Amino acid sequence: MSAWLPAPSCTPRECARHLGAVRGPLPALALLTAGCALTVLGVLCVPVALCLARSARDRAIRRWAYAVVRSFGVRVQVTGDVEDRRAGELVVANHVSWLDIPLVAAVLPARMVAKSEIRRWPLLGAVAALGGTLFIDRDRLRALPHAVGALTRALTAGSRVAVFPQGSTWCGRGAGGPFRPAAFQAAIDAGAPVRPVRIRYRADGAGSGGAAAFVGDDPLAASLWRVVTAAGLTAEIRLLPPLPAGSEQGRRELARAAQSAVDSDSANLPAVSVHH
Repeated sequence: MSAWLPAPSCTPRECARHLGAVRGPLPALALLTAGCALTVLGVLCVPVALCLARSARDRAIRRWAYAVVRSFGVRVQVTGDVEDRRAGELVVANHVSWLDIPLVAAVLPARMVAKSEIRRWPLLGAVAALGGTLFIDRDRLRALPHAVGALTRALTAGSRVAVFPQGSTWCGRGAGGPFRPAAFQAAIDAGAPVRPVRIRYRADGAGSGGAAAFVGDDPLAASLWRVVTAAGLTAEIRLLPPLPAGSEQGRRELARAAQSAVDSDSANLPAVSVHH
């Protein structure tokens, strides 16, 4: 266990369960095929997207990411001030599923923070690097200052950067793991605002959408199949008011303030903007 990679208590057997309606194998297979095909198509189009102006690129990414989530059979519900999209902000969200990444991108396209191992993956690693992903070594504490420096430079340059500061996925029931403070130091150093984002999955008539949880040693293939067979699954993402990052506020205090905003009951207010 490291400061970047804590071990959650969630397990697939106990947390990743769907209690609602279930899709049949054929419709589920169709969704799985569509979702994977659309994901691969987006990956192949990265070089083209990089040639677009920032505003056009952000629109294209939002539409593609939204389509990816929908193609896996998951409805999307967005709440908060969706018009307040700022460059040069640090987006921090709780982490439940692999779906979190396209879900955040569907609302706030950003340079993602990922573990350094992904950089060495065939094809996907190169494409992620082209897309501006910030790779960090989460297993070595001595690499932490370098990672914070990379985030600071990106924010100072006006990029929006998205990070899941819990360091691991949690099932979404309860508060989950604490927000690690390292990324918040980058916001302070760059003088960039911090945008807390709340992610939640629910199943129609069945409360928490445990099918979306991707936790512990859960194989990706099993998680994908669980998502496409879970009928009535909705992904909720709420944009909360940004927090100013000033030098008078320490990174730990800023991390606690962001997590408090994400965990608060105000994150579950009725929707302002809803996509079906």
